[in-house]
Amino acid sequence: MMDKAILGLPNIRKIMGMLAGLSALQALFIIGQAYTLATVITNLWSGEKITDQYLMIGAFAVIYFARHGVTFLRDKLLDHYSAEQASYLRQQLLEKIFRVGPQIVQKQGTGNMTTMALDGIGKVENYIHLILAKMMNMTIIPWPILAVVFFLDIESGVVLLLVFPLIIIFMIILGYAAQAKADRQYKAFQILSNHFIDSLRGIDTLKMFGLSKKYGKSIFKTSEQFRKATMSTLRIGILSTFALDFFTTLSVAIVAVLLGLRLIEGGILLFPALTVLILSPEYFLPVRDFASDYHATLDGKNAMTAIREILEEPEIEGEQVPVATWSKEATLALKEVKVAYDEQEALAVDYQVKGFKKVGIIGMSGSGKSTFINTLSGFLQPSSGEITLDGQSVNNFAQQDWQKQMIYIPQNPYVFQTSLRENIAFYTPEATEAEILEAVHVAGLSELVAELPEGLDTQLGGGARALSGGQAQRIAVARAFLDKERKILLLDEPTAHLDIETEVELKERMLPLMENRLVFFATHRLHWMHQMDEIMVIEKGQVVEVGSFAELTARKGHFYALTQQMRREEHE
Repeated sequence: MMDKAILGLPNIRKIMGMLAGLSALQALFIIGQAYTLATVITNLWSGEKITDQYLMIGAFAVIYFARHGVTFLRDKLLDHYSAEQASYLRQQLLEKIFRVGPQIVQKQGTGNMTTMALDGIGKVENYIHLILAKMMNMTIIPWPILAVVFFLDIESGVVLLLVFPLIIIFMIILGYAAQAKADRQYKAFQILSNHFIDSLRGIDTLKMFGLSKKYGKSIFKTSEQFRKATMSTLRIGILSTFALDFFTTLSVAIVAVLLGLRLIEGGILLFPALTVLILSPEYFLPVRDFASDYHATLDGKNAMTAIREILEEPEIEGEQVPVATWSKEATLALKEVKVAYDEQEALAVDYQVKGFKKVGIIGMSGSGKSTFINTLSGFLQPSSGEITLDGQSVNNFAQQDWQKQMIYIPQNPYVFQTSLRENIAFYTPEATEAEILEAVHVAGLSELVAELPEGLDTQLGGGARALSGGQAQRIAVARAFLDKERKILLLDEPTAHLDIETEVELKERMLPLMENRLVFFATHRLHWMHQMDEIMVIEKGQVVEVGSFAELTARKGHFYALTQQMRREEHE
């Protein structure tokens, strides 16, 4: 019912202690309400004047408002605490994503991660509020009420005591069924989120190739699966609520009938019978409240479990060591460095480089190029081998001094939901207007700026001005141009999705950025290799050849065979 992770939240013991006190206080007020109301009715039934009951009526009103005041205080307390913990979880989730890097997003799916950080956190907030309030009420409130019922009438107490465990058992059985349905619903929701976001991001390409209607039908089919899973879960939830309401109402009815028969026979007085009758629905109310919100707690529990799984993902570990600023004398050495995915070796590298050099990394799709770039970025932990940075031994590249020197240009550079100016000055927010305009000119963005209604201050992303793939890449080039301090440039298939004309034009803009830098350029486009100082050929995760373009061509080894294969595929 309750995720054990909740018990690990900050200040949870203090909050649960306060909630326990409020629940106990509420139980006393419920008993006080029943006592005062039963007293007034009994006295009136006995023929006393209503004016003689003003004191008890006033006491009932005070207790009534006090009870609801406790509920108000509890809700305010939980509103603040759940919002605080949801914010804390969102911060933890985002920090985890930034620490671990892109592979966690690739593993979980962009859509799933987005909805988890937005809707998922909202469900967790609602879950924390509901589960703490409902569980504490269900744990504490019934027992003082039951004790008073036993004191007033043992037979009614026995009936209530015997029925309560049966209802709990029935609720557990239905709860497991609802949990299984909710798990399937959440998985369908994750699939729908990923499918929708991925299709939305590629809508231009789908439209261009006439596939948008096909993918629209695919999204409809996935959403129908989610709708059916949701309705199936709701059926179980509604059934469980109905069943619990039915059995609790039946139990109260049984108590009422027994009390009525004994009243007729003179086996019990009116006051205790009336008090027991008023208290009986209150005895079952915490269980009914819990059942009515059970589906909402399941959604929140699933979201919290998914978030916790991400937070518990292993991270790159290792001591932070000082790494000097990269210079023409600096060296990087990788000796028998291996990287594994799910205990399967994905990359094995022996390589050494010194100073400023353009290193081309070439291989077929799936050969390990991106794995190598992600290792250099500090996003992947080598499983074995030795890494040396300027004579300093490190366990991995997740060194802050190393990462602060990097510029990374991926296949699809991210355009943030802000102005073009702020997107360009992402690495260098202190850049002047003249420096930004120079970067715009160098990256070939002058025409775009001239077309935009507000120039550099035009808002991009988030449904605002749309950009083509080439324009997004030019923004990445402008970012790199503005940053003169970072001397390590990592490029992971930056032109893979561009047409050849756009790529050739962008190439002229990018080559000057590679001067006086250590560049690692992963690609499967052969024409870039002519401009590389050194080429690394990767096949099936192994570095099989290293050398200049002329050396590798003359050698007629792996590089030569790879180029011949790529040229054949281009002409097919």
